[in-house]
Amino acid sequence: MNLFERDIAVDLGTSSTLLFEQGKGVVAREPTVVAVDKFSGKILKIGQDAQKMLGRTPANIVAIHPVSAGVISDYEITAQMLRELIGRITSLSLFKPCVLACVPSSITGVEERAVIDAAIEAGARKVFLLETAIATAMGAGVDISKADGHMVIDIGGGTTEVAIVSGGGVVECESIKTAGTSFDEAIVKFIRRKYDLLIGLSTAEELKRSIGCVIQRPDLSYEEIKGRDLSNGLPKSVRVSSTELIEAFVEPMNRILETIHLVLERTPPQLVGDLDKNGIIMSGGGSLIYGIDRLIERSTGIRTMVVDDAVSCAAYGAGKMLLHLDTLQDGMMNFYRKRQLRG
Repeated sequence: MNLFERDIAVDLGTSSTLLFEQGKGVVAREPTVVAVDKFSGKILKIGQDAQKMLGRTPANIVAIHPVSAGVISDYEITAQMLRELIGRITSLSLFKPCVLACVPSSITGVEERAVIDAAIEAGARKVFLLETAIATAMGAGVDISKADGHMVIDIGGGTTEVAIVSGGGVVECESIKTAGTSFDEAIVKFIRRKYDLLIGLSTAEELKRSIGCVIQRPDLSYEEIKGRDLSNGLPKSVRVSSTELIEAFVEPMNRILETIHLVLERTPPQLVGDLDKNGIIMSGGGSLIYGIDRLIERSTGIRTMVVDDAVSCAAYGAGKMLLHLDTLQDGMMNFYRKRQLRG
């Protein structure tokens, strides 16, 4: 049993939070959801346990998503959630760990400070920040120290981040609030419009995972879903095909493609040549939608591949960076401001 501190990398996402412990790998993977008693303010459950309570509890228990669009929206709840998760790992340790947190490239100084303060309050000795695009590239096996351009597209739960990584930093990036949840919402709208049927976001997410696609599948797939008939309020079920979901996904998919083209337009010409050779790396839960890599490849003409473990890729990349904390500056990084000054 090791009583000395082991450093921890945290990938704090809108949908899920992953913790990587040095020497052990990914040791916690929990939905970023907290169940709170709204009268007392007391946290009842976090992660998986909180998610199971959704829609099955008295009115005084509410589910809070403390991270929105990749940044902290509820500081107190995030700090308590991190304290609980880090505490599970470090309960037998004599020392406080150093924490390396993955943050979006477009993060502002105020948002950076919220992440640092929340991690310190959760029990960190020192906090280091790493851009998610860099962590994803490292997790995919890219040597980020070389002056060699790579495009990273991370489609998470709340944000899609498109970044050009080269020479150990992010050269160009763009974040939009169109991501995994936007595809769920698109399904809800489509089913309501076409079938006059109201379904929940969790049903939409299951549908997205089972038969969701942005290009035609080799075999046409069907799924039966249940919801409330808006004409009479009674339960009703309909059979939905994978082809219908292509139609439902057009709008969010177009916004993602526009963002990719925008970043490509702003990329220095010498790096565009590198992208042609190195291809595009995709990560995040949203990149698992069937055909999304092929649609992007078709739209850009650049070879596109989804990394092996798309959801955990950034956490593994940040885990690799734990071995090089002595090369990083702790505390505020002002990524966004530095990039503005450089531009």
